[in-house]
Amino acid sequence: MVVTELPTSGRAPTTTLQGWRSFVASTAPTVELVHTAVLAAMSVARRETYDEQRISYHSEFVLAETSTVRKIANQGKILVMLNQREISARRGLIVSGPWASGKTTAIKLLGKTHELLVKRKYPDQRDRIPVVYITTPPKGSPKKLASEFANFLGLPYRARQNVTDIADAVCQVLAMAKTDLVIVDEIHNLNLATSAGEDMSDHLKYFTEHMQATFVYAGINVENSGLFTGMRGRQISGRSVLMTTGPFPLTEEWDSLVATLENGLRLHEHVPDTLTAQSQYLHHRTGGSISSLSHLIREAAILAILNGTERIDRALLDDIILDHAAESIAPRPAALNPSIQ
Repeated sequence: MVVTELPTSGRAPTTTLQGWRSFVASTAPTVELVHTAVLAAMSVARRETYDEQRISYHSEFVLAETSTVRKIANQGKILVMLNQREISARRGLIVSGPWASGKTTAIKLLGKTHELLVKRKYPDQRDRIPVVYITTPPKGSPKKLASEFANFLGLPYRARQNVTDIADAVCQVLAMAKTDLVIVDEIHNLNLATSAGEDMSDHLKYFTEHMQATFVYAGINVENSGLFTGMRGRQISGRSVLMTTGPFPLTEEWDSLVATLENGLRLHEHVPDTLTAQSQYLHHRTGGSISSLSHLIREAAILAILNGTERIDRALLDDIILDHAAESIAPRPAALNPSIQ
């Protein structure tokens, strides 16, 4: 029997070098169902451990890559290649879309793929830091932005240290570490309509001009957040490729995603193709959100283990409360159209 170990401690956030490297090195969890006879012969303690392992597995369920995620990752890879010889005005990538539409998944996949490629190409360069991943601080300032870079690298800095000193130290370390991809998430926190936002934009531009790196940004509905307004916005717009994410349409690819999730279930009594037969219903419940779909099926799988039914059916799915956005689109189940199968 092959099973995953139960998690022993929390993971460091990917906004730190330790957490990012842990994410890059991570692999999809695995667990295999035991034979019915083996299950029946298990002691109470062994069965509890076995169920906990399956719950842990379903909690980390990895959703298959969508075509949108792959396109964004591929565009990022191309920009990194194009920017290799550029001295200035390197092209960046901006990923925009509504909440929970796959933006962070896409840019993290890009970063992970790039770092693994660099490590395969330069196995002896252990001190190399190919990728930096940070988030834009809300209501931030140039110093807070510089501190995000410093925190990722684990660089010590004093509370009274000025922003230029922090930024110069960051740029020096990243130059020595040959960083060639910088990912900045939550870029919608950068509001150019405010003086603080303008200062942060100028400082971000400072980093782009002092690092030999491609910058990738992601945020919620960036094109409507004021990022492209004014002279600074036009500069960002003129140097960036914009790609968008959104709700997933009810297509063969949606059906394939549902099937992939269903094939990954580790439940003893689940009837094959139950979820694929409910593909339209699942799309209606989630509004086409991949994040909501993943949450719905993962929670249903865990509940099926806890309540002992070991299967997912329509009644169980109806009982699960999703995020407010999905529930607003398709309230549970009294308001659901009976014709939706």
